[in-house]
Amino acid sequence: MASLLEALQAREAAARARVEALRAEMDRLAEQVAAEQELLGRLEITTQTVVEVLAGEQLPGGDAVVIDPEAGVAAAGVGAQVPVFGQDGDGRRLPVAYRDVVEVLADAGPLRARQVCQAVGAGAEPRHREGMRIKLKRLVERGWLVEAEPGLFACAGGVAAALDGAGWPRPGAGEGEVRGSSS
Repeated sequence: MASLLEALQAREAAARARVEALRAEMDRLAEQVAAEQELLGRLEITTQTVVEVLAGEQLPGGDAVVIDPEAGVAAAGVGAQVPVFGQDGDGRRLPVAYRDVVEVLADAGPLRARQVCQAVGAGAEPRHREGMRIKLKRLVERGWLVEAEPGLFACAGGVAAALDGAGWPRPGAGEGEVRGSSS
């Protein structure tokens, strides 16, 4: 019986040693996970900042960041302003790139950023989708669009009717042909 107890004690000691080794490994891995999460957070912020700069995100002073293609650098300048829906009359002050997005959503209904990129002929790379997502969110903030569910965008109430009444040119329409005109 003594040898059985000794065998059990030896197994218990071995199990205890494995538990301690695993706990030490868990502590090491927890530190590694924390460091990687910190790096990931910094990279996400950096990516978001770069996407905002490339998309012409507003600066606190009211100027937009614009990219000088000659120099390849961002510079503060007067960029395209997105007016609040209804405050600019018929929407003619809405920048063309934003108008195209609103037109696509008015014609097609709720879409995701990837689908809007395809519809307006923007690239399909993640940077294009992120830039489009920023435009879509900006249009939501200004009342042009609504986010029907997370990531799914549609025209806000009254926007499609305002587009029809504004006589905006349809994307791809011939000269003299305007949205809402009948032939």
